[in-house]
Amino acid sequence: MPEKTIFEKILDGEIPSESVFEDENVYAFRDVNPQAPVHVLVIPKSKLTGFADLATADLVTVGRFMQEVARVAGKLGLEEEGYRIVFNQGKNGQQTVAYLHAHILGGRRMSWPPG
Repeated sequence: MPEKTIFEKILDGEIPSESVFEDENVYAFRDVNPQAPVHVLVIPKSKLTGFADLATADLVTVGRFMQEVARVAGKLGLEEEGYRIVFNQGKNGQQTVAYLHAHILGGRRMSWPPG
């Protein structure tokens, strides 16, 4: 059996996290190493290893996940001032956990290009 990712351990309650939202489909929690005043991660409860997996996932799963990311950003009060959603895919995209996750970054003006 492959070793669990940190996100699977968080979902299983093995690693504590600061929850900001949870429902039957997703779990959202504050990043322990925030890159902005607001930095929340949103993960699906059904594991996908990365953004590329969305290409073959069923449309209901993809749509539901994207809607939940938008809802979490709204619950964080970021809609008026704006925010950034980041997905990292693969080594060159700096993906460090093999589990799909969206970064919601807000609370400050973002710069461009992102790096």
